[in-house]
Amino acid sequence: MSEVNGVSKNMTRIAVDAMGGDFAPREIVYGAVLAARDLGISIQLVGPPEIIQKELQRHKIDGLAIAIIPASQVVSMDEKPSRAIVKKKDSSIIVTTRQVSSHAADGMVAAGSTGAAAVAAQIELGRIANVSRSAIACSMPTSTDSPALLIDVGANAECDPHQLLQFGQMGSLVYTALYHIKRPRVGILNLGSEETKGTDLVREAYKLMQSRSDLNFIGFVEGRDFPMGKVDVVVTDGFVGNVALKTAEGIAKMIKLMLKQELLASWPGKIGATIARGSFDRVEKRTNYAQYGGALLVGVKGVCVIAHGGSTHTAIKNAIRVAADMADAKIVEKIEKTFSLATAGSGVS
Repeated sequence: MSEVNGVSKNMTRIAVDAMGGDFAPREIVYGAVLAARDLGISIQLVGPPEIIQKELQRHKIDGLAIAIIPASQVVSMDEKPSRAIVKKKDSSIIVTTRQVSSHAADGMVAAGSTGAAAVAAQIELGRIANVSRSAIACSMPTSTDSPALLIDVGANAECDPHQLLQFGQMGSLVYTALYHIKRPRVGILNLGSEETKGTDLVREAYKLMQSRSDLNFIGFVEGRDFPMGKVDVVVTDGFVGNVALKTAEGIAKMIKLMLKQELLASWPGKIGATIARGSFDRVEKRTNYAQYGGALLVGVKGVCVIAHGGSTHTAIKNAIRVAADMADAKIVEKIEKTFSLATAGSGVS
């Protein structure tokens, strides 16, 4: 490890894969510097030292707690995650994950291949005892001040009812840690709100969640409900969750583009746009994924935040913030405690 600056004993330590993402290493390093400066977080940048050092020279880092952790290999977006992780033992994503598993770091952020990050976490960190499947939890903007947490958004294309129950339990704990709401409303994403609707999977999961006193379960919710802030934690399998996430992202981009086109089509529209620029900027901020940082891989024995592949410095800074918040909230320990009394294989704690 190459120390750039000193680390305070009380600082939260976050390892960052400096080589992952569409704009690595420049935007990753930039975001990490911002996190160290603005949030007081100890940063460990993982990758080829000479490349990282060159990027750090673009910034004023005097007094910042930043270290360089050497890694000689990189897993690219077009590589098969399972094969690349096994083959490239000294890849930046593996070394980053190892920092957490060895307790040299309190959490990690990776913005490259989601699959590679998930595979590395499963291998290096392992799953929490009695957790059947890890899942990816992603914060989504809503019409209210409180985001919705969608879980799972891509880790598991197929699930069983007990796994959906566990997603609800872990999602509830994460939501409380992130947004300080003690009993967040938990719902199962379905094609209708009636108990009789949906597949056997969601109907059985409904029965399991309904019987849980540790969940504030509100029943089935539809795709239009969580953008309107009617539910806090939205439980679904990874296939449906990923489709819902990407559809929401696409609709948000479409609306922004259509609004821009209409406002710029006439002089009255241009004048109105100028007057309302502040409001448009605030809406842009509320709906920009960069403000939420990244998705959390829950169910593994370590804090792992997976940022969007197209993350810029703002998104990376916020992803580091999420990782630090989860480490400080001891989310892994809370999930371990929740599942410590579970009967292995039953999915019920």
